[in-house]
Amino acid sequence: MSDHHYALDLVWQGNRGTGTSGYRDYDRSVLLSAAGKPELLGSADPTFRGDAARWNPEELLLAALAQCHLLSYLHSAVNHGVVVTAYDDSPTGTMEQVGQGGRFTSVTLRPRVTVAEAGMVETARELHGEASRNCFIAASVSFPVGHEPTVLVAG
Repeated sequence: MSDHHYALDLVWQGNRGTGTSGYRDYDRSVLLSAAGKPELLGSADPTFRGDAARWNPEELLLAALAQCHLLSYLHSAVNHGVVVTAYDDSPTGTMEQVGQGGRFTSVTLRPRVTVAEAGMVETARELHGEASRNCFIAASVSFPVGHEPTVLVAG
């Protein structure tokens, strides 16, 4: 077993001059950065007075799950001799708000995978289970991450 460590910087950019003197008196804008990477503009969901033009934490969670699944899937495909020529996804998630708190109750990934040959379709479909088990992010959340894959053949 080995440990992997990650770090980034987060800076709140939302002080309008009076800080958090009232719920409507501050902006939810944040700047995320890490050495050698482009900056990422974040905010709250617009429902919580955030900026719709910036990424919110809920979207970033979906993105992390979808990207992790993709990377795990591509690794599994190589190991099983499945040649993937294209992959995209349109994940959705449901968050339940209870009072001031809340939690995600589910995420559904909808990967569309294109493989090189028709004989790879069934294995390509089955690999989503393996990819899910190997995804570090999916293994770290306390809600189900489902999959509704589509597999196409190139050409």
